[in-house]
Amino acid sequence: MSTSKAETRVAAAGEGIQAAATLLAGGGLVAIPTETVYGLGADALDPAACLKIFEAKDRPLSDPLIVHIPGIDWLDRLAVVPGTARRLAEHFWPGPLTLVLPRREIVPDLVTAGQETVAIRMSSHPVFQAVLKAFGKPVAAPSANRFGRISPTCAADVFAELGGRIPLILDGGPCAHGIESTIVLVRDEGFHILRNGPVTVEELMPFGPVCGAVPGISAPGGLPSHYAPRTPMRIGPPVEQASRLLFTQQAGNRDGRPTPPSIGLLSWNSPGEGFDKVEHLTRNQDLREAGVNLYGAMRRLDQAGLDGIVAEPVPENGLGAAIMERLRKASAR
Repeated sequence: MSTSKAETRVAAAGEGIQAAATLLAGGGLVAIPTETVYGLGADALDPAACLKIFEAKDRPLSDPLIVHIPGIDWLDRLAVVPGTARRLAEHFWPGPLTLVLPRREIVPDLVTAGQETVAIRMSSHPVFQAVLKAFGKPVAAPSANRFGRISPTCAADVFAELGGRIPLILDGGPCAHGIESTIVLVRDEGFHILRNGPVTVEELMPFGPVCGAVPGISAPGGLPSHYAPRTPMRIGPPVEQASRLLFTQQAGNRDGRPTPPSIGLLSWNSPGEGFDKVEHLTRNQDLREAGVNLYGAMRRLDQAGLDGIVAEPVPENGLGAAIMERLRKASAR
């Protein structure tokens, strides 16, 4: 898909709320901050408007969109809501939890990628809430970046990804969580986590049994390769010599001799001695801090002209499961 060039304006959040609502009402696009990452929004009930999201992001039509609602009263208007889903919404909303539920006819096929389910959430970010209140209807909003690339956590990252492709970016500062929402498919037997995120398995367990994967259900960010830098990335221990051997082929040759590859480290707990560039997710092994810093650190390493990036694994408890899920997808190319 292709999109025409547009002049992109970055507006302070307080100044741009009504402009964003006007754009949405006219079938346009606007990048809006959420508590997870910046989203690229369009009128969720207007297929022509939603098609512009796919065009701006170069996103395949097979990848469904998340619908953000202005209030919980919209939940029953968009989906069939079992009791467990309602309890989850009442407890975690507004917040970084997306519920996948049987859709109602009001939801366009384009939004669900032709599936009989729709992904719904209610953001807690005051700027997103203000835009939805001014617009008055649900907004479809995947992450505001080119498809498969690193999600943006500040307005400057959105501009780097989509400048010239969308008319307006609302600058609401850095995102609080830094990784995308948890996605849960709710069924009678329990719920299935389709994407890990800030709401952890441990927090969900009191509401019912957490079951395994479900075949045949597509969720945003569900492809094997996603959230990926252009620079080749591998997950492994932060051993400088072994890391250089791993990426030797990427470096090529200089004057007929092998060129030592330049390697960056995405560090969890290592000082990174010997690496050409090091980005620390956290200085005190705080998983929440690591989640907030993840995409910004990946983006800076990707922009450093390296031959390869090594990502040090993090513990897979709590939010660590979401971070490792993103790292595996980022290194799948």
